[in-house]
Amino acid sequence: MKAYEFPTQLTAEGKIELPNQILQHLSQNQQLKVIIMVSEDSESDEAWHRLASEQLLKGYSEEDAIYDTI
Repeated sequence: MKAYEFPTQLTAEGKIELPNQILQHLSQNQQLKVIIMVSEDSESDEAWHRLASEQLLKGYSEEDAIYDTI
């Protein structure tokens, strides 16, 4: 499994924009799992990374949990 972290926004049509850097790593019609995390003003980047490592990637081995920040 690979996990990509990137900033994005919701379009007026209600769609999530994927950066071209991410699209280059994906095959057409590839099935994805998406977790949406919404930032609150008081949260820092450190808190986000801690949450991801402690909760979202819990149970995966290091070999399975490749975490790329784009």
